[in-house]
Amino acid sequence: MAHVSDLIATDIEQYLRAHENKSLLRFITCGSVDDGKSTLIGRLLYESKMLFEDQLAAVEADSKKYGTQGEAIDFALLVDGLAAEREQGITIDVAYRFFSTDKRKFIVADTPGHEQYTRNMVTGASTADAAILMVDARKGILTQTRRHSYLVNLIGIRHIVVAINKMDLVDYAEGVFRRIVEDYTAFSRQLGIEQVTFIPMSAFRGDNITSPSAAMPWYHGTTLMGYLETVEVDDGLMQRAPFRLPVQWVNRPNLDFRGFAGSIAGGTIRPGDRVRVQPSGRESTVARIVTRDGDLDRAVAGQSVTLTLADEIDISRGDVISTVEAPAEVADQFECTVVWMHDEPMLAGRPYLLKIGARTVSATITEIKYQVNVNTLEHVAAKRLELNAIGVCNLSLDRPIAFDPYRINRDTGGFILIDRLSNNTVGAGLLHFALRRAHNIHLQHVDVDKRARAALKNQRGCVLWFTGLSGAGKSSIANLVEKKLHALGHHTYLLDGDNVRHGLNKDLGFTDADRVENIRRVAEVAKLMVDAGLIVLTAFISPFRSERRMARGLVEEGEFVEVFVDTPLEVAEARDPKGLYKKARRGELKNFTGIDSPYEASEDPELRLDTTRLDLEAAADAVLAWLGERGMLSRTPGG
Repeated sequence: MAHVSDLIATDIEQYLRAHENKSLLRFITCGSVDDGKSTLIGRLLYESKMLFEDQLAAVEADSKKYGTQGEAIDFALLVDGLAAEREQGITIDVAYRFFSTDKRKFIVADTPGHEQYTRNMVTGASTADAAILMVDARKGILTQTRRHSYLVNLIGIRHIVVAINKMDLVDYAEGVFRRIVEDYTAFSRQLGIEQVTFIPMSAFRGDNITSPSAAMPWYHGTTLMGYLETVEVDDGLMQRAPFRLPVQWVNRPNLDFRGFAGSIAGGTIRPGDRVRVQPSGRESTVARIVTRDGDLDRAVAGQSVTLTLADEIDISRGDVISTVEAPAEVADQFECTVVWMHDEPMLAGRPYLLKIGARTVSATITEIKYQVNVNTLEHVAAKRLELNAIGVCNLSLDRPIAFDPYRINRDTGGFILIDRLSNNTVGAGLLHFALRRAHNIHLQHVDVDKRARAALKNQRGCVLWFTGLSGAGKSSIANLVEKKLHALGHHTYLLDGDNVRHGLNKDLGFTDADRVENIRRVAEVAKLMVDAGLIVLTAFISPFRSERRMARGLVEEGEFVEVFVDTPLEVAEARDPKGLYKKARRGELKNFTGIDSPYEASEDPELRLDTTRLDLEAAADAVLAWLGERGMLSRTPGG
């Protein structure tokens, strides 16, 4: 018995070792709604014998419950785990599944077909080596087929299968297959997709999934499983790329050890190699490659390691360690492609957070160069990107980062955009290249600085940012505050919403995009005036919190004073000093704040003026009292 146990143990050990050494292929299935993606994955799990008996029994019961044809198994139910998906018969989330054959291991992502869930498809595709684009033989190439093809190509997936499914429902007609191949080939050539494999199949009946179909003797190509088991995996490609280690964690367990941990995003590294830390540009030599299982003589892309260096240099989370011979680029302005993933549109000039690797920085889309029509591939002019839109944009960051173009390295060239208020991921992007201005424009040192200018004026420069509805009294209060400050001998300047639209912003309208740009320009002017040592007063509706936060971020801590002129809509509308509310109510004035465009009230202003209780004089005095209590008047910055 002991001998039999030893043999069993040996067999298990050999099986596990063989399984461990198999290559891994990550792939996605995508396409339009009800093309059979989930059914295909369920079939692959079933054919690879990756189901337990209780799973099989449960899906057989669910197949009867949800009305599958006859007594057959509905393989889609193996994947559609959400109750909402089962009830609607569609996939609304990314479902990841693992299966294995004798030749290879697989991780497959079943991505949504509905256009509204395109963002989920982008998530699933971001780590894939191959893509299976499902096409219903009855419907041919649809909008979502084109959209997903564009995204797959954009994300850089080189191995593409067009699986022409449900051939059993068109009597396995060769002509149907040939027509779809011709249509897709014409479209893929426009995208620059070089190699596509076409497979006619029926995921429901198993035709050409694991073995050739007797119903389609005219097809002599590979089965789907045969393709998946033999397609080249790109691991070697990244190992031949330049070395990149985005630092995820500075490991300092004690004073005798300081290492820099992360997953290698490209290339190889050995002790003794000369490296450069970016964006700082400092250089050193690799001393050790540390892992949980001991030091390594060599580490390659995909491995998680901790590097120690020969020199004590400053390295932080988010820095990138590169080789001296082929360092990453460093810049703060880029051209990029953005896939917008949020219900609220993306607007040029609005600030977001950008996360690339372990680095998070402030970012602004400075220009939307064009939006891509995925059906025609036409470049369309756009001032905003709506949900699921794809646009090529210029991007500006608040500091330089280390990067590679996305086509060279996904990890150091791909990023996400995050809403600063909700912390939701709102977009995904790919860096193309650094703008020339990022390398050619540098800050010029000046000897007379902000502190010197403010000291000469015996005051501290700051921005008094008056915000509120039209008719709230912003301009009147700001004007009175400036008169009182001037009488006290202070140096001021008032930027009023109507006045700047006669000059600086005369080219802007009142759409959300134009309002964002209006405030961006004013905030930049206010920043320059604060640098000149002035007390700047701005009177703008500035309806969006994100733009007010952007304006605050341009100046130093304590230099931005948000003054919320809090007036209820009905009170402001009753005043209506310029007759604008009446025009808006008659439909003669579009995008008017409070009527058909939102105002996001201040949540935590430095000063709130309730104009239902305070008259103009009292409101102005309240502002001066606030400034005086905080020592912002009649003092030098260091006094």
